[in-house]
Amino acid sequence: MPIPPTDPGVDRSLLRDDVYRRLRNAIVDGTFAPGEQLRDHELAAWLGVSRTPVREALLRLAQGGLVVAQPGRSTVVSPLDVRGTRDARDVVAAMHELAAREAVPALSDADVTAMRDANRRFAAAVAADDVEAALRADDELHAVLVRLADNRALETVLELFTPLVRRAERLRFGSQDGHASVTQHDELIRLCAAGDAEAAAAVAYDTWHSLPSAEG
Repeated sequence: MPIPPTDPGVDRSLLRDDVYRRLRNAIVDGTFAPGEQLRDHELAAWLGVSRTPVREALLRLAQGGLVVAQPGRSTVVSPLDVRGTRDARDVVAAMHELAAREAVPALSDADVTAMRDANRRFAAAVAADDVEAALRADDELHAVLVRLADNRALETVLELFTPLVRRAERLRFGSQDGHASVTQHDELIRLCAAGDAEAAAAVAYDTWHSLPSAEG
């Protein structure tokens, strides 16, 4: 397993959740490729932590489908799987539908403004072909509804399965389809501002459910 040449600058007091997030992000952004073997001692050295939080993180990643763990043998980054991506996408779409339905009654003017600001940044990022910035802005927009839904079970499911659909988001935001997402966001925000929870929930679902599940 080739270790990335850059030092991630992780503090030795890193919490388990931080180790998990860094390994998850390294898989999602392609630093660790599908099929690549992950060795806990090498990962621990890269992150500057003991092997225990790394092993715990790998178990969590296996639960989310990002790695395939074979106890006592090896752990590898999961191969790209159309069925797995589609299943995760459908679950994530359903969670965002629920988040919108629960959040809209609690939305304030400031929340709507935050969503509009995030979509402006998203549109600018898509126009500039800046996929990373588009992903950040998209996360900020949808996070408003997830936060206001205040549903820990929903948040846990999204944390587990959103990384599996991140590749599908990259495909969309790096193509002309990314411009369509700007329009979808505008409609979602309009419905949220109007207090139409059911219609906003339907748009939220469609926004995620329409993500591609495979290249091509």
